[in-house]
Amino acid sequence: MSESFRQLLRALPDFPDHLPDFDPAAAPADPAELFRLWLDEALAAGVPQPNACSLATADEQGRPSSRMLILKDIDADGWHFATSRESRKGQELAANPHAALNFFWQQQGRQVRVAGDVVELSTEASAADWQARPSADGSENPEWQLYAIRPREIEFWQARHDRRHIRHRYAPR
Repeated sequence: MSESFRQLLRALPDFPDHLPDFDPAAAPADPAELFRLWLDEALAAGVPQPNACSLATADEQGRPSSRMLILKDIDADGWHFATSRESRKGQELAANPHAALNFFWQQQGRQVRVAGDVVELSTEASAADWQARPSADGSENPEWQLYAIRPREIEFWQARHDRRHIRHRYAPR
C-alpha cells in the first residue's frame, strides 16, 4: 500500500501548462514592489485569496508550527499580520519573536517566502485592525495584536517545467 501511495503522489501534476515568465535581472530593487506586482498578477489570473499565506513560528524550544492567515499590509514597519496574544501563535511569538511567511500561488507556479524578526505594532494600530475586521461590532479586543515581520530574507520562486526553477533572493538587512 505504501508504494502505491508514493506512486499516486509522484503522478500528481505539478503546475499548469502555462507558467509566467520571470527575469530576476528585471526585478525591482524593492521586494515589496515585486510582491505587489506578483499579487496583482495572481489576482488577474483568478488565484483565490492570494493574500493568504502560511505563518511559521516556533516555541521556546524551537518546535515549529504553521497555519494559514491573511497578510494585512506591507510598509516601513514590515509585513503585517494579526492574532490574539493568547493564541498559540501569539504565545510562540512572545517566547520566540521570529517567523516566516510563505505565499503559494499554484496556478502560476509561484511562491514568496519572507523570514525575519517579529515586532508588535502599536496598541492603536492593533485596535484599528480589530475594528476593520468584517465581523467588527464596535467592541474592543485588548488581546488583539498587530505584528510585523521585519525581513532578513525574502525569496521569490518561479517554477519552470524543465525543473530549473528560478529563485530570486533579497536580503534587506
